Amino acid sequence: MNHQSGTRKLSRKSSHRKALVRNQIIHFIKFGCLQSTKPRVLEVRSITEKIVTIAREGWNFNTIRRVKQLLPYDIKAVEKLIKEIAPKYVDRPGGYTRIIPLGRRISDTAPISRLEWV
Repeated sequence: MNHQSGTRKLSRKSSHRKALVRNQIIHFIKFGCLQSTKPRVLEVRSITEKIVTIAREGWNFNTIRRVKQLLPYDIKAVEKLIKEIAPKYVDRPGGYTRIIPLGRRISDTAPISRLEWV
């Protein structure tokens, strides 16, 4: 049974899944949107919302350390998240992103969705 496992497996081993999600979060922070399959977008959204909640505290040592722990690959994405994106959502209690369904992919009929900031 897979009850309350907390994360989606995405048909990958844990190390590959962790790297995939981190890279997609960094892409989402840099470019402001992410287009991928629906399960990937849902997983990226759940982790991104948690990271933005941490980043709302502002530019201080503990916030930088906690966000870099989750996104260790790209310091510029961390800076953009803390300095530009998170201040927009200080007064918002959650729900920083929206998912827009785009239909199905032609090759394998996988459901495609787009993730963007609110």
